[in-house]
Amino acid sequence: MFHVKFINKKGVIYSDFIPEVEHFFTTRETVIRSQEEELQQVVKENLADICNYLDIDKMKFISPNQTHSDNVRFANKALEAYPNTDALILDNYDQAVYLNFADCTPIILYDKKHNVGAIAHAGWRGTAAQIGPKTFKLMQEKYLSQPNDLYVVIGPAIAICCYSVGEDVFYQLKNTLMDISPYYTTVYEKIYVDLKGINKQQFLDIGVPRENIDVAPYCTSCNNNLFFSYRKENHTTSRHSAILKLKKKNIV
Repeated sequence: MFHVKFINKKGVIYSDFIPEVEHFFTTRETVIRSQEEELQQVVKENLADICNYLDIDKMKFISPNQTHSDNVRFANKALEAYPNTDALILDNYDQAVYLNFADCTPIILYDKKHNVGAIAHAGWRGTAAQIGPKTFKLMQEKYLSQPNDLYVVIGPAIAICCYSVGEDVFYQLKNTLMDISPYYTTVYEKIYVDLKGINKQQFLDIGVPRENIDVAPYCTSCNNNLFFSYRKENHTTSRHSAILKLKKKNIV
């Protein structure tokens, strides 16, 4: 379900899983968030290209100030800033949202019945706080979203092969599931966890059908040629992004 698509001859990782919305992931060559001085011109060009592709004004292409919280907010055409926010819910056609990642797990949610979407940022803290299901709960409260109507895309993130954690983090993650055994392994007394798998299981546990969840195969550390990795690149400030824009449709 994931393939490379080109925007002005630069590649993004595109998902066909939810054809009703635009949703894709930028790569190193389509970076739109970095503090590195030498990348600022590239960031500016890429941002313009993506806004042009989405047919949206730059001021309506919004991103929150992420802090590894479990705070969820609704995108609002009257707001420009979203402080201390790690998930944004989108219900209008005038804006597009993006969140930024460099090993943490991107989660794109979409309610096909009500044409409402969201992006959540799930590092280990967000995963332990179940930010994905929490985002869906707010969609339920405001739009009456139901698990059977929810589609979830879990994007490129550091995989179990490369993500070791301490016992304190492991137990916080363990407490979110009935059975964490499929999602961790121990190698030479180090604990390795599968954040993508844990997030998927959290959605399964709230009733989202298995066939409604798609998981990207990429590990951001192993595929460091494609994506940024906070761990592998010694705390890089550059980020790849998850992007979502709703398409107009007839609500069923």
